[in-house]
Amino acid sequence: MEISAAGRLEVRITTADVGKRVSVRSLIEGPAPVEKFTDTVGVLTSWDNGVLLITRKSGESVRIAESALVAGKVVPSAPARRRGPAASYEELARVTARAWRPVESERLGEWELRAASGFTRRANSVLPLGAPGLPLDEALDAVRRWYGERGLPAYVQTATGAEGTQELLCAELEERGWEREVTAQVWVGPLAPIADRGDPAGVVLSREADEGWLARYQRKGVSEVALRVLGSGASVWFASVPGPAGPAAIGRCVVDGRWAGFAAVEVDPALRRQGLGTAVMAALARQALDEGASAAWLQVEAENAGARALYAGMGFAAHHAYHHYRAPDAGGTGR
Repeated sequence: MEISAAGRLEVRITTADVGKRVSVRSLIEGPAPVEKFTDTVGVLTSWDNGVLLITRKSGESVRIAESALVAGKVVPSAPARRRGPAASYEELARVTARAWRPVESERLGEWELRAASGFTRRANSVLPLGAPGLPLDEALDAVRRWYGERGLPAYVQTATGAEGTQELLCAELEERGWEREVTAQVWVGPLAPIADRGDPAGVVLSREADEGWLARYQRKGVSEVALRVLGSGASVWFASVPGPAGPAAIGRCVVDGRWAGFAAVEVDPALRRQGLGTAVMAALARQALDEGASAAWLQVEAENAGARALYAGMGFAAHHAYHHYRAPDAGGTGR
């Protein structure tokens, strides 16, 4: 917090700092005479009618009454990363999008509208990397019309927690009644250590997902559209560990320049904790290294504590969170 020469805490932010990352201390209401304070760090997304709206790294929005402010200052837009390969949000957003392509897309300014018959939110949502070329309300109306014509709910994918992410857009969507659904995180890490962690001897790699792989995949009833999405990407590999009743474990990897993206790492529930998932990732990592990749990324849902612990032990660290905002009165679809 900012402390004046006289030793007093000071509020050194104003409405002109909307859009900047701030750190504030505010008073929590409670019985006198005990005063309690709380600290909030995030992007100042609005300051209207005596109320500050601050969006934290997780995407959570916090409302603070101006009258409760005790201290505040602008802080650097993003803390220095200490683990994993350096990457901007935009670079990772584009890499992850190329690894999970829709079957149909259209540009709206610098936004990409994506559709794949409802197979996952990622392939059926707007990726807003820049300005839409229209006032926001007009752009959102165009988005709803586009998805409505395809019989799909309108979603906008946003991100928080890194330099260049979209805390302001999150706040504007929430103000307009768009509802945030599943939150996940993109984690990054060095690729080489993954290749050394497991024994890939029993892992079979293929350019296509065969019937056994699809049977183990958690999304049942995979359609032709889903197969097109699964097979999209610069260099796609599917891994499986043969078992007595189909694959004991599977995984998918997309190699794109320096990046290797891991997904769909699944193990037969009866065979978990035997290192099969690690072996799948090791085999895919070795293939990616052979193709010149050096960095890895994956996506994990925020509430999946087991997966987070596993990936942290493999050298991954969270880079940013992403969210899907659903238009008011729209129905849901899969992640």
